[in-house]
Amino acid sequence: MATKTFQGKRILYKNLGKINYIDGLLAMKEIANLQFKAMKMNYQPPNTLLLCEHFPVYTTGIRDKKSEEDVKHLRKLGAEFHYTNRGGLITFHGPGQLMCYPVLNLKCFTMSVRCYNEMLEEVAIKTCNRFGVTARRTVDPGVWIDNSKIAAIGFHVSRWITSHGLGLNCNIDLDWFDNIVPCGLVGKGVTSLSVETWKNITVEKATGPFLNAFQEVFDCELTNNNEIDLNNNV
Repeated sequence: MATKTFQGKRILYKNLGKINYIDGLLAMKEIANLQFKAMKMNYQPPNTLLLCEHFPVYTTGIRDKKSEEDVKHLRKLGAEFHYTNRGGLITFHGPGQLMCYPVLNLKCFTMSVRCYNEMLEEVAIKTCNRFGVTARRTVDPGVWIDNSKIAAIGFHVSRWITSHGLGLNCNIDLDWFDNIVPCGLVGKGVTSLSVETWKNITVEKATGPFLNAFQEVFDCELTNNNEIDLNNNV
């Protein structure tokens, strides 16, 4: 993993709860636009971490185009479908998946894009470890347990401002992934904290350990107005 350069910083975080995908996208864009405007005015607004959980939605990255028939089929299943500007291919987001959207100015922290990607992976790995689950990075994107992905990573960086981020499977219904080739990786599976622990690990239960892991990996202090216990024990 790349050497950490993210020292002693404060990040504002907010839990948006369960929301439509488009609402999460708009929240990200609003915060990113504040960062872009601040660059012109020579000041730095708070770096922000958004957490949420989505209603069923399939999304694709900038390299993935689907036929009209494919899109219609996925929507008939009861999910939304959206093209995005993140990296990566098609995946699914839904109830039971913890979504993490950091909107950070990487230039503030002298952090490379590669380092940022590896640190997001490490947050997911450490969160899994807190539940007694051994996860790892491989040559394929994301975080894995054996041949199954437990966390997907896909983000966008523009003028050093990040958006999109990471999705950690907690107690998500994995059947939704059967309708696609997740992230375009043929022959690979998906799993969740609940499957791996044989316990019902909800998004709410995973949030505290996740934020603790984020603070540890990014060597930062998270401040918020949400009632989330960062000392939540697994």
